[in-house]
Amino acid sequence: MNEKEKSMSEKNDERVVVVTGAARGIGRATAVAFARAGYRIAGADIAAPTSAAMDYAPATPEDLDETGRLVQEAGAEWLPVIFDQRDRAAVKAGFAQVVDRFGGVDVVFANAGIQGFGSILEMSDELWDDQIDVNLTGTANVLRTAAPLLIERGGGRIIVTSSTQGQHGTLDGAGYSASKWGLLGLMKSAALDLGKHNTTVNAVIPGLINTALTRHEDRYAQIIRTGGHEPTGDVEKDEQTATGAQRAKLPLGVPWVEPEDVAPLVVFLASEEARMVSGTSFAATGGDSANITA
Repeated sequence: MNEKEKSMSEKNDERVVVVTGAARGIGRATAVAFARAGYRIAGADIAAPTSAAMDYAPATPEDLDETGRLVQEAGAEWLPVIFDQRDRAAVKAGFAQVVDRFGGVDVVFANAGIQGFGSILEMSDELWDDQIDVNLTGTANVLRTAAPLLIERGGGRIIVTSSTQGQHGTLDGAGYSASKWGLLGLMKSAALDLGKHNTTVNAVIPGLINTALTRHEDRYAQIIRTGGHEPTGDVEKDEQTATGAQRAKLPLGVPWVEPEDVAPLVVFLASEEARMVSGTSFAATGGDSANITA
């Protein structure tokens, strides 16, 4: 750790951050980044199956334990919290655990979410409902619970995870796009509501991230169909095709963005240096943001 990093760590050593969706992916990478920056970390996750409409393995308690191991290895205090953010009472109970352990909350990274694919002509009710309920209503539950706690501490930081798909339409992805677009409206509205309480609210916009959420057949098939072709159903072949399509599309020439490339944006938005940044979005997309209007 260099002198600048050591100074930042010492400055943050009393600050408490709650990261939802902490069991893996962006949540895990960001929890570790916060740990290195000197925060005390509460990692929240459902750590269980969320929706039968999803075509990828759910996070597990073991995944959350691994995040905790990495956070503690980085020298930070760690508290695992398990809740389904669709359940308002469970969210409140989870944040009460954090307050009981650490005395309060200063930063919330509302990151948890799910993604499934299906044409609007064919999607199941479950596919639509679960994405809206987890991604949009669930995130709102977290913000509505957390905001009074931040205000009690004199203000704080809220960061939500949206998506490039919250900025444009998505073939076979109406539910996810709607939920992530809704999060941008939620973020901007919360920024207006909470500014007078010395609380900033912003969003990060990840591109296609190298996580379980994107590395599965349904996602590969969606990428291939977006390019005007049909998937083979062979996971290895479709992965190769989708990877090539992504590499060709992204100006920086990478097929997937790593979770660790998103985490620094979140840590910055939580910092004192970002005190005048609110109601806006920061993207890590491998250059795909150049394809999105403004």
